[in-house]
Amino acid sequence: MKKSLIAAALLGAFTISAHAQSSVTLYGLIDAGLVYTNNQGGHSNWQENTSSTQNTVFGLKGSEDLGGGLHAVFKLEQGFLLNNGAQAFSGDGFGSQAWVGLQSDQYGTVTFGRQFDAMNDLVGPLTSEFNTWGGNMAGHPFENDNLAGNSVVINNSVKYASPTYRGVTFETMYSFSNKSGDFANNRSYGFGLSYAMGPLNLAAGYLQFNNAGNEGGAVTTADTSANFVAERQRIWSLGGNYTFGPATVGLVWSHTQIDNASGVFSFGTGSYLGADDASAGTLAGSLRLDNYEVNAKYALTSALTLSGAYTYTRGAYNGSSPGWNTAMLQTDYAISKRTDFYLEGVYQNVHGAPADSVLSHAMINTLSPSSTNSQVAVTVGMRHAF
Repeated sequence: MKKSLIAAALLGAFTISAHAQSSVTLYGLIDAGLVYTNNQGGHSNWQENTSSTQNTVFGLKGSEDLGGGLHAVFKLEQGFLLNNGAQAFSGDGFGSQAWVGLQSDQYGTVTFGRQFDAMNDLVGPLTSEFNTWGGNMAGHPFENDNLAGNSVVINNSVKYASPTYRGVTFETMYSFSNKSGDFANNRSYGFGLSYAMGPLNLAAGYLQFNNAGNEGGAVTTADTSANFVAERQRIWSLGGNYTFGPATVGLVWSHTQIDNASGVFSFGTGSYLGADDASAGTLAGSLRLDNYEVNAKYALTSALTLSGAYTYTRGAYNGSSPGWNTAMLQTDYAISKRTDFYLEGVYQNVHGAPADSVLSHAMINTLSPSSTNSQVAVTVGMRHAF
């Protein structure tokens, strides 16, 4: 009897110890509000919208201590539309993120699955479009450089993130096409490098897609995880910001080269606009885009923040030179650590684009295209994190 009690006590102690060394957390974020747009397809519009600034998601994340500074880690995250409950990525059970891996305190982290790319991880946080104080509506035209918070999520990927050493962090990623005999068809790869020390943050990165949109590869049109359908898309980015007191100012540059494009995804319409979409014009050929962003935020109090950003995008498309002006202003008030309210306005104007192309229509990220070359949107919303 005593031996049985001792064995049971030891087993219980082992179970409690093992449980203490691992954790699983349920988390999420809800972003919803009302949006007024002066022109969507030729008409003004009032609409209830979700994810205007941050993606609305829920998920599970966990870690298990394996000893010796090694941990097993995972994340399963689903994005959804709060106004109707639909999946953000159609048909995907965990479309926002789904990965598992090993994290070493000494050597870094290796993860496998559906993930954000390395450039987005390190350069994205320097932009207004990635952050709560700007967000998705402040995205660069067509989200062409993959730096926003609702950026492309990449399938079949293996990613390595180094430990931070004297402020320096390095990441790299490769995504497989998973196609027998067609290794390079719809694959992706890239890297990012950042430096953060005191008030200074710097980062740079590169990302490439080959034949994006084909089924089963890195990014597909089936779940709208591909922004552009093209033979090749290459992105370079560089940015930095500096914090002094309650203010932070930043500069970001990105260059996107898209070869033999045939379509671009419109978040607002939930469909691809391309050669077969006569109502929106066409997109066919090579497209070059340089994005120049300046951004700033200022904390008036611990609860009230003001922020703004301006991006000029210079393009080259089939002999034309389109240009976009995108400006954002936001004020945010936090009533607790997990709940806040925001008021944001975004203006976009495009000039110089061929009249028969989708590029000639202003299109603020997450909204349907304007019938003209300009668009204004104002949103008031609420966010809650759990």
